[in-house]
Amino acid sequence: MKVNQLIKFQPILKDKIWGGEKLATLLNKQSTRADIGESWEISDVEGDTSIVVNGELKGQDLKQLISKFKADLVGGRIYDHFGEKFPLLIKFIDAKEALSIQLHPHDDLAKKRHNSFGKTEMWYVMQADEKANLIVGFQKEVTSKEYLEHLENKKLLHILNVDEVENGDVYFIPTGRVHAIGAGVLLAEIQQTSDITYRIYDWDRPNSDGTFRDLHTEEAIDAIDYSAQDSYKTVYSKEQNISSEIVSCPYFTTNVLPINGEVFINHEEKDSFVIYMCVAGSVEFKYEDQIENLEMGETILVPNCVKNIVILSEEKSELLEVYIK
Repeated sequence: MKVNQLIKFQPILKDKIWGGEKLATLLNKQSTRADIGESWEISDVEGDTSIVVNGELKGQDLKQLISKFKADLVGGRIYDHFGEKFPLLIKFIDAKEALSIQLHPHDDLAKKRHNSFGKTEMWYVMQADEKANLIVGFQKEVTSKEYLEHLENKKLLHILNVDEVENGDVYFIPTGRVHAIGAGVLLAEIQQTSDITYRIYDWDRPNSDGTFRDLHTEEAIDAIDYSAQDSYKTVYSKEQNISSEIVSCPYFTTNVLPINGEVFINHEEKDSFVIYMCVAGSVEFKYEDQIENLEMGETILVPNCVKNIVILSEEKSELLEVYIK
């Protein structure tokens, strides 16, 4: 059975202790709450499965789609490898306050301890307040002993790398890399389907009821990558109406596609679904008789069996294009 439409899903909004208003005010997510930290755009995390909001498939969830359409939806190799589990989790994140300093275990460790995938991810900064920053990696290589000493003495920031960021900055976060999103940053996140996080420092910040979130000091010790890099920011180039690669790893490839005018897209060479996230402006997708508008902060899934689409924008807009090689 062929899936013959472009698919949009209902965002799953997550309130967070560090969340803010930008998902509602800038990305038009419908919420009455003032602490929405994440919008899960496409999710197959247990208990948080995305539901279709458009076309003939409206009301069906992502698990049902994979079960029904299999390789036609996700791609042959992907279906063979992941079965009826969607391999990526797609989010928009608004940090009104800093997130905890954290890291994610690699696949083998996550499988052994949690029966889960690991969590390799990337960030694309959509908006950043003045002097807003991200924590990514160590300033220089440290030992686990040095790390623990700094953690226990509340001096962890002395050895971590902190970058001020602006719109368009990209960071790749492999498993094991210590990281945190700073206050004032709105970003798009692409990651493996996993919700396993080792929280190592949470700014001594209480919950609304006075309790504190759990820390994972012991679990993190043998999951951390203690090495360092000269720079953690991803260098890439943009070309109008051309899809240019930003990040490619075994788990996902992400391209940037700045659009102004009409672009004809052909995915014949791919054996994968393709996800588009609108990170600036607004665009129109055309497939056969179907037309779907995508505003900044919206996401659409192109099934593997849909190979030719047209994307149109009457203003300078920008998409992230995500798939698996």
